[in-house]
Amino acid sequence: MTITFNIGGLLNESSNDALVDELRKRTSEEAMIEFDRKFNSRNEKNLHVYICRFLKNRQISRSLAAKWLMVILNEKESQLKLLTK
Repeated sequence: MTITFNIGGLLNESSNDALVDELRKRTSEEAMIEFDRKFNSRNEKNLHVYICRFLKNRQISRSLAAKWLMVILNEKESQLKLLTK
């Protein structure tokens, strides 16, 4: 994937569309977690911020947003549990 998502901290319209396509394309939890990590390492704002913005603007469905947010939150929770042990 050679899409540049971050242009001055904001996404342009074509980047928005590309990101929405990427969110729809990934179906397994492993692929979602991998994409989340790559996206967060290369962009100023984390992926969950964009997902919430897309949801607010009705650019993605509630079910797609919920699926992604659940995977992201579960991954963060498991990372926290590993750190506290």
